[in-house]
Amino acid sequence: MGTKKHFDVVIVGGGSAGIAVASSLLKRAAQLSIAIIDPADKHYYQPGWTMVGAGIFSPPVTARTMASVMPAAVTWLKQSVEAFSPDDARVGLSDGSEVGYDRLVVCPGLKLDWAAVEGLEENLGRNGVTSNYSYKTAPYTWDLVQNMKSGKALFTQPPMPIKCAGAPQKAMYLSADHWYRTGVMDKIDVAFYTSTPGLFGVAHYVPALMKYVDKYRAKLNFEHTLTRIDGAAKVATFRNTEGALVESDFDMIHVCPPQCAPDFIRSSPLADEGGWVDVDPDTLQSRKYDNVWALGDVINAPNAKTAAAARAQAPVVATNLLAHAGHPMEAGHYNGYGSCPLTVERGKIVLAEFGYGGKLLPSFPSWLIDGQYPSALAWQLKAKALPWIYWNAMLKGREWLVKPTRRAG
Repeated sequence: MGTKKHFDVVIVGGGSAGIAVASSLLKRAAQLSIAIIDPADKHYYQPGWTMVGAGIFSPPVTARTMASVMPAAVTWLKQSVEAFSPDDARVGLSDGSEVGYDRLVVCPGLKLDWAAVEGLEENLGRNGVTSNYSYKTAPYTWDLVQNMKSGKALFTQPPMPIKCAGAPQKAMYLSADHWYRTGVMDKIDVAFYTSTPGLFGVAHYVPALMKYVDKYRAKLNFEHTLTRIDGAAKVATFRNTEGALVESDFDMIHVCPPQCAPDFIRSSPLADEGGWVDVDPDTLQSRKYDNVWALGDVINAPNAKTAAAARAQAPVVATNLLAHAGHPMEAGHYNGYGSCPLTVERGKIVLAEFGYGGKLLPSFPSWLIDGQYPSALAWQLKAKALPWIYWNAMLKGREWLVKPTRRAG
């Protein structure tokens, strides 16, 4: 057993949510002792991988060393979490040591379950099988798109929840846009297979998206779940709602993998029956342990799992944790905000912003950016502003447009 350590706050996960909440805490209470537990060497700006898959960003611009984004005042424990003991306020680490805490923040992200689709892991990155959900294979998407002059291109989406529910169709739109611009669209059959019953969960944005579905002559196949890929034969197998298996050949297939909470979360006392960390959706405090909070992709709140959601959640968690610790501040409340910049063509985006229950939560007046229409300004936001805001504001505790608010009424 290693040396036992104790911190005011222990944060599990050094991704978008973890770094952001640490910075938000230190901005308000610089004297806190904070540890972040994460074994990774690299920190990724994952929203940029859609752009990598379209040849707009180069992969390195989406990656930095974990050391370079870790707040200077934080102790980085480069370990994996093995177990939680919330009744004793301890976390067990992979080296056999334990870390004690006064308050715990859980935000390790989710697990991409590549193995849940038969044949996916061994074919990913070859045989025309790609995914923008991986740093390693997003460049392969662009290679396939550039080299494809005719044939069949499939794009898939698994059952919810997944992170960035618009990303599977973003890949389709940007790929088809390249084929449209290079004059080969009439020689390529595009098909979107999704486990969901509709194109997008917020109906307000669907008419704008359908115009691009029509433009690219994409065939929509709802309630079809990818179950198997035969890379050598280039055949994908789907299961529909009746349980029937449907096969389709392909020249290229972009796969969004099934997703779930990490194993060490699912087996922990913090999880609900589905394996996600069980939180109050308003305060993001654990329903089971009052000195535990969670945010980001791992929580069971009914919001979209996006980086924009984590950006809005971080100050809420920071405020509520400090209020719990006796600091003089009002409770913060999370309204479910998430954002999905739907890249419908190079240079145009349908900017979807919404909260719990699909309530529209636009950040801009409709005369500037109207989510019902594709916008060039929204493209500039996605391509230029948001990456800069991520690295220089969100990860630094600068809470532009996401300061925690009191609950109305």
